Amino acid sequence: MRIGVCPGSFDPVTNGHIDIFERGSKLVDKLVIAVSSNPNKHSLFTMEERVQLIKNSVSHIPNVEIDCTSELLNDYVKSKDSRIIIRGLRALSDFEYEFQRALFSKYLDDDIETVFIMTNNKYSFVSSTGIRELAKFGGKLDGLVPDEVKTKLEERFSSGK
Repeated sequence: MRIGVCPGSFDPVTNGHIDIFERGSKLVDKLVIAVSSNPNKHSLFTMEERVQLIKNSVSHIPNVEIDCTSELLNDYVKSKDSRIIIRGLRALSDFEYEFQRALFSKYLDDDIETVFIMTNNKYSFVSSTGIRELAKFGGKLDGLVPDEVKTKLEERFSSGK
C-alpha cells in the first residue's frame, strides 16, 4: 500500500490545501494529512480545531486520514509506513523553502521522497497567513476557504478572541 503524508500547520485550512489533498489522494492508496504545530508561529486555532475543520472539509475524499504530529517529519513518515511526502507549491518562494526541506529529508533518509504538486492557479495567492489577515479585517473570504472555516474565522474575529 502506498501511503503519502501531507504535512502542515493548516491554520486555517484553505481551498488551496483542499485542492492539494484531493489531487494528492489520487497518487497514493492512503493520504495522511499530518497537522503539525509550528513552534515559530502563534496558532489562531488549536490543534483540535484544525483537525476538526480539516475532517469536515475532506469528508468527500475516501482515502484520507487526519492525524497530529509534533515530531520530526521523517520520523513521523516512517511511523506511518510511508516513504512519500506530498507538498503543495504556490510560487517560486515556496519552491525554494520546500526544496531545502526536501533536501534535509533526503539527507536524513535517502528512502523518503518528496512530491511537489503545483497549486491550481485560482489559489496561487491564497495562504493561511493571508487568510487570517483578511479575516481579521473583515475581508471577503468566499471561495478561498471552506464554508465552515469562513464561519469559524468570522466568529473568532468578531468575538475578539
